[in-house]
Amino acid sequence: MTEKHTIYFAGRITGRRKYADLYQRIVEQLKTYGKVLTEHVANPTFEADEDNAGLTDVFIHDRDMDWLYECDVIVAEVTQKSLGVGYEIGRAVALNKHVICLFRSDSEKRLSPMVAGAVGENFFVYNYKEDQLPEIFAKHLK
Repeated sequence: MTEKHTIYFAGRITGRRKYADLYQRIVEQLKTYGKVLTEHVANPTFEADEDNAGLTDVFIHDRDMDWLYECDVIVAEVTQKSLGVGYEIGRAVALNKHVICLFRSDSEKRLSPMVAGAVGENFFVYNYKEDQLPEIFAKHLK
């Protein structure tokens, strides 16, 4: 991959936003490789902003699906469990997108075997520390 990419970043939005700062740093790195369609995921007030805007579940689903169709790669931070992120990953696989899943190696959690075991031609899973992200992104996005 040498061209500028259209990137879909996925991370847990609902509930605790424990990783919002990390998401911001990830999105900033991804922006050096192309357009990040979902950089709002890194906004710590995003969930409240969307609620205040009165967006319906159908609108959010359809908008995000349009972005999944548009992207050529999805980067998913999967340390925090999220049904939504799992759904996005599944749809990305069905659309034959390049999928990069990131799981923090210092987490006390266990990655779902459905993600950890899904490694394939376009599906990559990394147990990572934050300082490894530049190397991971360069490998897949340069």
